[in-house]
Amino acid sequence: MSRNVAMTQAHMQNTNSATSLLERSARLRQPEVSIATKQLKERDWINEREKKPGKGRPYKIYSLKVGFKEIISQLEKQQRKTIDESQERIERLKELRK
Repeated sequence: MSRNVAMTQAHMQNTNSATSLLERSARLRQPEVSIATKQLKERDWINEREKKPGKGRPYKIYSLKVGFKEIISQLEKQQRKTIDESQERIERLKELRK
């Protein structure tokens, strides 16, 4: 997980919902927030809805779908899988040497 995704997710963990103007409070630039929220949506960790104010441009409101513990659990599983796959490749290489 990139730093920007982690910063965005951490900010959202501390609030009930966040708008697409998240960059101010998360101290990120707008493109960084867009990329981070896209990655969080791809992992199905956030909800997104559009708010249309009376005047001005519509904006998006984000909220976490899953809790922080579940996110950590998913990340741990992903890392374990990566480690297991690497270990398996190493074992296959050792077998080739015999």
